[in-house]
Amino acid sequence: MIKAPRRLAVLAEFTATAFLLIAVVGSGIAAERLSGGNSGLALLANALATAAALFVLILVCAPLSGAHMNPAVTLTAAVAGGFSWAEVPAYAGAQIAGAVIGTFLSHAMFDVPVFEVATHVRSGAGQWLAEAIAAGGLLGVIRGCMSYGTATAAAAVAAYIGGAYWFTASTSFANPAVTLARMLTDTFSGIRPIDAGPFIAVQLLTAGVMAALFRTLRRAA
Repeated sequence: MIKAPRRLAVLAEFTATAFLLIAVVGSGIAAERLSGGNSGLALLANALATAAALFVLILVCAPLSGAHMNPAVTLTAAVAGGFSWAEVPAYAGAQIAGAVIGTFLSHAMFDVPVFEVATHVRSGAGQWLAEAIAAGGLLGVIRGCMSYGTATAAAAVAAYIGGAYWFTASTSFANPAVTLARMLTDTFSGIRPIDAGPFIAVQLLTAGVMAALFRTLRRAA
């Protein structure tokens, strides 16, 4: 039985991650339709919409759940200390379920078939290196901004993700739940299931490395 405060935190993670995917997938669909075939303009619109939504979601949900919206963030928090391992399965499950529901809702809004399988190719060493940089940078930004307050951390994370859409070859997935959900959309933001596995592996491996680094720094402080 989940206690009331934990239920609220898990619900917040589910809802926030669903809205994050609505921002990612929905803005990708709209951007692709409205950009007249200009992929650079579509990516810019997708990045700005995602960053703006991420900022708001962190502000709203941080007091309730910490606004992880990302299994890699949750795992890093547990390994580095300060977050209970007992909470990890519920958080990760809520994040994955929310991401999938957010993708389906985006499809429904834009009259896209609710269930799809992505065909967008995202593979190769450069893409995997990009995901390591994207995930490591995101976790570093979160860790580095924790002491500055929620508003500053929210702005920093949003700015980083908005920028990383452009400076990483993978357009900065940096999130296993997001990656899983994006397998289920054959739109601008999709990723082929066969390509998602290496992305997720790199994201989780990077999270482990960063968590070990944070733990070492915490002990040395």
